[in-house]
Formats: sequence, C-alpha cells, structure tokens
Amino acid sequence: MAAPPAWLKVAAPIAVGAIGVALWIVYVDVLAAAPRMLPSPIAIGREFALRWGIISDDMGVTGVNALVGLVAGAVLAIVLAGLAASVRAIDGMLAPLVAALAVVPIVAVTPILNTMFGASSQFGRQAVAAIAAFIPVFVNVLRGLRQTRPVHRDLLRAYAATGGQSFRVLTLPTAMPYLMTGVRIAASLAVISALVAEYFGGPADGVGTAIATYAKSGRAALAWAYVGGGILIGLAFFLVTALLERLSTRRRSS
Repeated sequence: MAAPPAWLKVAAPIAVGAIGVALWIVYVDVLAAAPRMLPSPIAIGREFALRWGIISDDMGVTGVNALVGLVAGAVLAIVLAGLAASVRAIDGMLAPLVAALAVVPIVAVTPILNTMFGASSQFGRQAVAAIAAFIPVFVNVLRGLRQTRPVHRDLLRAYAATGGQSFRVLTLPTAMPYLMTGVRIAASLAVISALVAEYFGGPADGVGTAIATYAKSGRAALAWAYVGGGILIGLAFFLVTALLERLSTRRRSS
C-alpha cells in the first residue's frame, strides 16, 4: 500500500479535533444537555485568553517540576540499567526493587512526599515525577543494552577492541532507539505525575493546584482552561521527545 501524503498526517488530527469541538458546542450550547461542570469550549477559550498571564506562570511551575523529574529519573534509570546489564548480581538485586516501584500508587504516596518535604518545597512533586519516569526508561534501556548479537561482540573481540570501544561502536548505537522510546513514554508520565502531585497539596502554585481550587469553587470554565494548559505541557514534552527520537533514528540509519 502507498504511504499517505505528508499533509494528511497533519490535516487528519486537526479535522478530528475540529469535529470534536463542534460536537462539544452542539452538546453544551445548542442542546443544553451538559452537566454544570462542563462549560462550552467558547467559555473555556475566553477564560484561557483572559487569564493567560497566571495560567502561563503555573504552566511554567508544572513544566519545571516535570522536567526535573524526567531528567533525574532518566539519568538514574540509565545508570542502574547499565549496571544491571553489566553485572548479573546487580540485576538480581534491582529486579524486585524496580518491580516494586512499578506498582507504587502515585496517588497514595504523593501526599506523604508533599508533607515530608514541606508545604513550600517543590521537591516532593519532582520526586513523584522522577519515580514515574524511572520505570519506562530503565526497562527500555536494559532491553536495549541486551540486544547486541553475540556474533557482533565476538567480531569486535577478535579485532582486540576494548570494552569502551565495544560499548561506543556496538552497544550504545543498538540501545539508543530503546532509550529514546523510553524517554518519550516517560515524558508523558512525568507531566501527568507532576499534575497529580500538585493536585494533592504542596505549594499553592502549579496547574494541578489551580484545577483543584477552581473546580471546588465552581469556576468550571477556568478549571478547564487550566486543563488545557496541562494538555499543552504534555504536548510540548511529547513533541520534543518524539523529535529527539526521530533524529536519533535518522542518525543511526545514516
């Protein structure tokens, strides 16, 4: 089958989004069948434009928390995955710990971390984002480091390549696509976890805190405007990591 034209990849999501918004407007404004906490997209857009100054400030706080958590979780995951791939004993010790982290209930541990580090510290929120980002990066990097074929390792060994040379020439290029896939997945999880962490206490800033505050006070349009701000943060993280993944794949193929 012939590949679809490039313009269709952009036009199709835009068309689906436009249809969704149109149906939303009909449901809320024309049929008047929506619940009270589901305002019209027009009202949400108006609040987003009027309150952009404070929304953008809170988006910056949430974005920094997610970014710090993503970087910290990814770096720790890469280091531990490298050790696990190199030393079988370390792999055996890390396996149950990683399995335990994978099932940590973020909603339950977030209030504990926020209380532990104080109501004025962002560290608890960043720690939650780091925990969420750690798992997909660790799993993908460990898998990537184990993808090198024995025949390729034997060939480099026959040419008297050192361990560092083998890692640079063979192991790292093989593992790089797995790393970028893990980072792309972790980026979305870091944003979601940062929003959840803000929802459950800590400093009085961030998108998650604003959503909780305005939803409880009945200002539905403003709460949904902040939801839109959270979506923009997630899209920004996804697009940047997807671009990095594509650049990495293109460099490897060339």
